[in-house]
Amino acid sequence: MGDFWVFGYGSLMWRPGFAHVETARARLFGFRRSLCVYSWVHRGTEARPGLVLGLDRGGSCIGLAFRVPGELRDEVIAYLHERELVTSVYLERLLPVRLDTGASAMALCYVVDRTHKQYAGCLSVEEAAQVVSGGVGQSGRNEEYLFNTVNHLEALGIRDHWLESVASRVREEASPVPARRYGSGP
Repeated sequence: MGDFWVFGYGSLMWRPGFAHVETARARLFGFRRSLCVYSWVHRGTEARPGLVLGLDRGGSCIGLAFRVPGELRDEVIAYLHERELVTSVYLERLLPVRLDTGASAMALCYVVDRTHKQYAGCLSVEEAAQVVSGGVGQSGRNEEYLFNTVNHLEALGIRDHWLESVASRVREEASPVPARRYGSGP
């Protein structure tokens, strides 16, 4: 079999974890990046869930596509299954993406299963920030996941206003409020 593409829209962009021979900016139509998955393993626990990204229906999503050599297909897909399908909240799909060159390619994508009990749906900025704050799982702190994703999107020139708002809210909640000064003097 020949080379194949994998579409990353969250942590796969900044930590793919698999060998690839090309990386291209790409757009997936019909799905959007969304903090819509309660994380019970990587960024939280079942008792204290975190919140991670999923591809939810509607809109489009700009991310990165990674071209994987065909001879590594089984190895890379096994790695992705272990990473992405640990609780079966994602559905593996082969979907068309448009590369920044203008070419189209079929890419392996992980789309949220809206019927899964970990599907959080559409949360407000405040609700999402509350879930993210303090979440910790096998892969680390939920805040780190959110900030890394926002920072990498920014470095790539990709704006995600809602995700940026959640990150700002989490930062605000983590920052201590300055003590108010009383008495004389400035």
